[in-house]
Amino acid sequence: MTQEVEQLVKMVNQIADNFSFHDDAVDRIADHLVRFWAPSMLKKLIEHDRAQGADLKPAAREAVTRLGRA
Repeated sequence: MTQEVEQLVKMVNQIADNFSFHDDAVDRIADHLVRFWAPSMLKKLIEHDRAQGADLKPAAREAVTRLGRA
């Protein structure tokens, strides 16, 4: 995993932590990524999730997986 992808994983996991107390955390994470992340960043994160993604927190992984299907 590249340093860039490591940083993206760290950031999305922090976002997941921030939304963890909401019942719709996965929806909020996905919305945040679409609204505030550059498409290139999101693409790299989706590619990482498809390749392994084991280091993503469950809610973050679900959100990224959902966006990868869209």
